[in-house]
Amino acid sequence: MMKNIVLSHSLQLITKRNTIIKFICTVVFAIGFLFYAQAQTKEELQKKEADLRKEINELSNNLVQIQKNKKASLAQVASVRRKIAAREELIRTINKRVRLLDETIYQNELEVYRMRKELDTLKQQYARSIAFAYKNRSSYQYLNFLFSSTSFNDAIKRVTYLKSYRRLRETQVSNIVKTQEVLQSKIVTLTDSKKEQSLVLESQKVELQDLEHDKKEKDAVVSGLKGQEKEVATLIRKKEKQRQEMKSTIAAIIKREIAEAEKAAKIAKQKADAEAKAKNKTAIAKTTTTTNTSTEEAGVMTTTAASNRNYSALESTPEGVEMSMNFERKNLNWPVNVGNVIVSFGNYKVTEKLDGHCDGIEIAVPQGTSVKSVADGTVTYVGDIGGEQAVIVRHGKYFTVYSHLSATIVNRNQSVKSGTVLGKSGVSTSGEESILFMVTTEKGTPLNPRNWLKAR
Repeated sequence: MMKNIVLSHSLQLITKRNTIIKFICTVVFAIGFLFYAQAQTKEELQKKEADLRKEINELSNNLVQIQKNKKASLAQVASVRRKIAAREELIRTINKRVRLLDETIYQNELEVYRMRKELDTLKQQYARSIAFAYKNRSSYQYLNFLFSSTSFNDAIKRVTYLKSYRRLRETQVSNIVKTQEVLQSKIVTLTDSKKEQSLVLESQKVELQDLEHDKKEKDAVVSGLKGQEKEVATLIRKKEKQRQEMKSTIAAIIKREIAEAEKAAKIAKQKADAEAKAKNKTAIAKTTTTTNTSTEEAGVMTTTAASNRNYSALESTPEGVEMSMNFERKNLNWPVNVGNVIVSFGNYKVTEKLDGHCDGIEIAVPQGTSVKSVADGTVTYVGDIGGEQAVIVRHGKYFTVYSHLSATIVNRNQSVKSGTVLGKSGVSTSGEESILFMVTTEKGTPLNPRNWLKAR
């Protein structure tokens, strides 16, 4: 009878111990995985917040410099609009952090509740185990249990059962201690999350107040521009005329570059064909492969090289293909090391009645800032466009334009690397210290530069 009681109780404890160990391991793993995933997201959001705060501070400093002129300008309204956009993006990022913290707190509270219940269960099981041991504490009963063995092997098994029973109680104590430690750690994490949530909510409140201030500042600037609508309208027309001149110049340069590339490829092919005909029939058979290779190297696009991309005369050399493919990785360096985008790609609004269009991005920088090539390429144009100095660089079948320059230090047909200084920044037509940066295709189609540049 004693044997059956001990065996039954031991088996129950072993089963419960395994279940508890599995539960603790699952909880610890789940908590660890959840913490890792949330930490990554939290880190990304914090980095984005820091970047946006830095941009807002730089825009604020830029506005202070512009306001020293004591006259509303297109740069001023562009800067304040960009500042509002950055502030709104910052608030959205803070909202994401708040939602993330809400989810973290909720999950932590659930885990604390579950672990407290599990701790109660462990303590109850341990209490029952101690009560059972107390009821069967008589040495006579244990001796009787051992000496009633039918064989020596049976006695050894019974001793093993008793030792296992003792280890089970020790394991129960260990599980209770570990669960208490994990629970305490989770409670600390929950407390920290609530403190962080309080700080983030306070930050959100401050940013919302600053956003209202920015909007009032924008209204004041726009109101100032309304009093100069005729002057501003003239300035916008001038910028639009300059944009159209830039568009025509780029189209002419692309047409010229394509014509020169096609001419070079044609001459190279004729030369290769003439060399092939000069040899006898046997030599022709042996040199067919060589001719094809020479033709490609001289400037003819092979089927293999163009198999995965649209053919372009501007990619008629291996170098041209390589530059295009490097450009298409969309991880280009910025043309300047400092500055903020004040006019984004596409349509922009100045006042309710006045708006404009930009084929690139305008970056506010101090006059004299070094302007650099964003990728490897060849300078295809250096000169005046619409009354401003500009440099155009070809990167395979893509072109980049750098305008509002005060000086240039490169020449046409010069090969440049990513980071090569092309010139110095100047002042735009409307009087802003900035540069205009554009990206276009071989068809002259403007592309949004922000999609091609590295994140800052």
